[in-house]
Amino acid sequence: MSRRRKTNNTPTTSQDVTKLRWFKADLHLHTPASGDYEEPKVTYLEWLRQASEKELDIIAITDHNTVAGVAAVRQEIEWLAKLEEQNRLTDDEKKRLDEWRTLANKILVLPGFEFTATFGFHILGIFPPETSIRHLEYVLLNLNVPAEKLDQGSTETGASTDVLTAYQVITEAGGLAIAAHANSTHGVAMRNFPFGGQTKIAYTQNENLIALEVTDLESRSRNATARFFNGSKPEYARKMHCLQGSDAHRLISDPKNPKRLGIGERATELLLPEASFEAIADLLASTDFDRTRAYRPKDKPIDHLAVARAEGPNQVQSFHETVTVRGGRQAAVLADLCAFANTDGGVVYVGASVRKGAVKGLTNIKGVQKELQAAIVERLQPQLDVRFETAQSDGAQVLRVSVDEGDEKPYCLDQSKFYVRNDAETSLAVRDEIVALVLENAGINRSTPAPQSKDTGNGNEASTNGSTSSRRRRGRNTSRNSSSASTTSTAADSAESSDPFYLPQVGVEIVSSENRNGVNYYVVSDLRNERSVSNVTRKGARKLWNYAIAQVEDHPAELGKIQWKGDVGLVRSESRAGKIRYDLARRKGKEMRIFYGVTEDGMEGPWAEFVKK
Repeated sequence: MSRRRKTNNTPTTSQDVTKLRWFKADLHLHTPASGDYEEPKVTYLEWLRQASEKELDIIAITDHNTVAGVAAVRQEIEWLAKLEEQNRLTDDEKKRLDEWRTLANKILVLPGFEFTATFGFHILGIFPPETSIRHLEYVLLNLNVPAEKLDQGSTETGASTDVLTAYQVITEAGGLAIAAHANSTHGVAMRNFPFGGQTKIAYTQNENLIALEVTDLESRSRNATARFFNGSKPEYARKMHCLQGSDAHRLISDPKNPKRLGIGERATELLLPEASFEAIADLLASTDFDRTRAYRPKDKPIDHLAVARAEGPNQVQSFHETVTVRGGRQAAVLADLCAFANTDGGVVYVGASVRKGAVKGLTNIKGVQKELQAAIVERLQPQLDVRFETAQSDGAQVLRVSVDEGDEKPYCLDQSKFYVRNDAETSLAVRDEIVALVLENAGINRSTPAPQSKDTGNGNEASTNGSTSSRRRRGRNTSRNSSSASTTSTAADSAESSDPFYLPQVGVEIVSSENRNGVNYYVVSDLRNERSVSNVTRKGARKLWNYAIAQVEDHPAELGKIQWKGDVGLVRSESRAGKIRYDLARRKGKEMRIFYGVTEDGMEGPWAEFVKK
């Protein structure tokens, strides 16, 4: 059985959202069929009854490398139904059958398993409710689970199947491949990942992986998994749906060990038209990231706005207390939406600032939305698919306006103003950025060398900044080609650049410079998107570019003063605009490259050594 899944859903509009409702789901549940289940004497009816008591609408049975639990549930119902047909039911059996049917009509039960891939990584495979046991066991056999272990429910399977093949096998069999507890033990995105960066990227960005199950969905930390996979990082450019599941091995949590959760005690809410496998699959294959959220009891709702304010403005979100035309507030909101559409997509919160204290909110939120919708239609070109949602915080109402990265770049405001987003800053695009947007939309990969440097300003006269590296961006291959370098150096750099974290992932690099009539003109490369911008002067440069040029001109890096760890080094670090920013260096022989204004988000691989704990 194979199901062809949509990969480019049109985002849900605000009008469509009114036809949907939130369903409480726990897609990672074990039964007594798992060998490590902590209450083996629990009956399957008691198990399903507990799911009902936790008010779950959707659940998945995901035992370790087996579907014996799914089979046990079906066999009991089928056996009782057969007795009913033969008019042989006892009163107790009739009562049980009635309860099974009541619960089955109340809760969508999806069959599946938790597969142990090569090197011990865990992957959830979840299937439509009508999927046969024979088909599910065939999938497990195809994943190299030994036939003699199909009923054991063991976490150990011996030599099984690698992660990427497992994603493919589950997807082609009609299931949903979800990385189990991805940020934790046996997860494909856990910290201190024991493999290279390229492997981690493949394991978390593969097209057959539909979502990440995480254990920190509500975390406000800058290191939260969902925040890491929000699409703003160049090497992890595919934004991932993140869910949470209880991974329950018992009915209720262990009072002696609260980490051992019970059924439904770490659930996700999904905004769906109905409780069905197809609805879940379509949501997770779409770009509607606003339709999943961590479940909270009604008396303890999640304050999503508070979470966003704690994160502050960044590559994919901004804040505006008002949206009035007077004072240019409306234009600032429209500029952010334009920039998000030209860059990575994002969210604008209207009615809230990032300052501490009470949220101001909007007194006439429907009127504000109507005015803003009209302004978007009138002033932004081409037309954008913008979504509106009301967010609540401390009794105040805030308008949440979201837009995806656009398919018709470049987008502009008032026919002539092209904006881009760089970290927490919305800026007018310069010529080279506009050209890059046009070429990107046309599917043209421009790879032309920048002018040869007359003075790189990196404190090393032999510096050439001359590597040619190719890295994957949003499913497209783009190449970075700076000023000239020797053939030997370029070949060596190309070999090393197979490591995706060969360079920092955010910040800027001064590629080359040229003095014309007493004015220094620079070529600046943005490490986030690998676009190089020419003819940048210190006077006309935006904030980060201006800082980098100032460092080159006033405080050039000195080889002997850099804190080296191998061939990577820390030039300096300081807090600016609420974030610690690092100036970093990389050396190869006598050549040295300097990267300015790098934040923690862009420091993986060898660069992580310099992050302040």
